[in-house]
Amino acid sequence: MAPTTRLVVPIDLTKKPCEQKVPLHNRWHPDIPAVADVTEGEVFRVEMLDCNGGAVGDNDSALDIKNSNLFSAHYLSGPIRVLDKEGVAAKPGDLLAVEICNLGPLPGSEWGYTASMDREHGGSFLTDHFPAATKAIWYFEGIYCYSPQIPGVRFPGITHPGLIGTAPSMELLNIWNEREREIQENGHKSMTLTEVLHQRPFAGLPIPESCLLGKIEDGTPEWEKIAKEAARTIPGRENGGNCDIKNLSRGSKVYLPVFVDGANLSMGDMHFSQGDGEVSFCGAIEMNGFLELKCEIIRGGMKEYLTPMGPTPLHVNPIFEIGPVEPRFSEWLVFEGVSVDESGKQHYLDASVAFKRAVLNAIDYISKFGYSKEQVYLLLAACPCEGRIAAIVDAPNACATLAIPTAIFDQDIRPKSGKVPVGPRVIRKPDVLKCTYDGNLPITENPGARA
Repeated sequence: MAPTTRLVVPIDLTKKPCEQKVPLHNRWHPDIPAVADVTEGEVFRVEMLDCNGGAVGDNDSALDIKNSNLFSAHYLSGPIRVLDKEGVAAKPGDLLAVEICNLGPLPGSEWGYTASMDREHGGSFLTDHFPAATKAIWYFEGIYCYSPQIPGVRFPGITHPGLIGTAPSMELLNIWNEREREIQENGHKSMTLTEVLHQRPFAGLPIPESCLLGKIEDGTPEWEKIAKEAARTIPGRENGGNCDIKNLSRGSKVYLPVFVDGANLSMGDMHFSQGDGEVSFCGAIEMNGFLELKCEIIRGGMKEYLTPMGPTPLHVNPIFEIGPVEPRFSEWLVFEGVSVDESGKQHYLDASVAFKRAVLNAIDYISKFGYSKEQVYLLLAACPCEGRIAAIVDAPNACATLAIPTAIFDQDIRPKSGKVPVGPRVIRKPDVLKCTYDGNLPITENPGARA
């Protein structure tokens, strides 16, 4: 008889993040205690809240995005202590191989959302072009999804955890905080005033506000100390974390460095689908979900397999093994961008500027087919589009591309002779995108009705 998959972190969708039976956390720190033990080779199940902890609803308003608390993201399930078959915990210097055996939305929660933050909340990749909060709801039909707010589009998702990682040691945590504080304080010095005013925050430094530390009780002296030190979960780092690699689906493996006894594995930020770059920031299809995992401890694996890229052996990065499951698309429309910005300013081999131009070119093009630019922006964050660095050596222009599968649209979006077809039309409210759609033709606008 096959062994039963053990549920080690359950989620109750009727309860707030702080009320869960197994406590959640939203910071990285070595002293956040493990909530469960697992043995290598054991298949276990972890359930997770979406990145905003249920604060975003299935509704026709983006006010929940506009008013979201970014100090609370992400809500992580764990930490989970990993033991070998003899009961000995993973040790610093080991490598933890985590295999994704199964995953999906939580039963009864077969929907998700894509959004962009407004400028006041730090904005997103294209804040200068899209300064207001927007939101699209997606409904799941097996492996496919569709959105009333972005009609005429349906595609299969590559479901994956946006965030999975091990706990840092205190030494590594201090390195993170020091280097991120330095860029927060000094990162603007090479920028013009205009660039500074339009720039998103350079880093999210430790802050006790909305800090959730698992089993450590809020307001205690221990909580007060750790909350001032614990790292935010927004960026990916040496421990893995919020890497947002869309192809980490069924059959994938993540090889994570171990910095503390037991590894203290945590995960969250489940995505039904995502485009490369997650360009709208809250940009994948965020959902409540589950993972079924299996771990292996590779003793001494950090030194054996990972190359330090900094001044200490702690400056390593994980290795990811992509699984065999992904949607099959045979036809793509590819948009190019080079490192010359919208003002015509030349940047030297800047891949971020080049990718931004590729995304903007794609948005402008697809909007010719009846979509608003806000709709296309959210679509490119959610659909399985492919971002690439095409060239990074041909000075002064880096070249990046964004490839969009044409089959996700119910109309042909390739260039052709004749008039561009009339497609969906957006209905606008002050704080949300709403669309009505009937085939390829717009229908009567009714701002008071649900799209």
